[in-house]
Amino acid sequence: MANLRDLKKDLNFVLGDIIDAVYVHEALNPKTDATKSEAIIDDAIATFDELIAKVNDRKVENRKAHIKTVRTELQDKATALVERINAL
Repeated sequence: MANLRDLKKDLNFVLGDIIDAVYVHEALNPKTDATKSEAIIDDAIATFDELIAKVNDRKVENRKAHIKTVRTELQDKATALVERINAL
């Protein structure tokens, strides 16, 4: 199932890029408080774990609709995390 494989790759790449962006921010601004940026990293990891668990859940009735909701949830949560990074 190529679509499912692509979704898992998207989860990994998108949330990994968000974590990388936080590390870049920390490197460029070493004198700022790191607690907010660490919270963003923790939230990105928690989001990854949550969404991977949803992707791997095989007990849903309509698998195609479930995967589509996971994809939109990824977009929403990634957008929220990027907005938090921009607010730093």
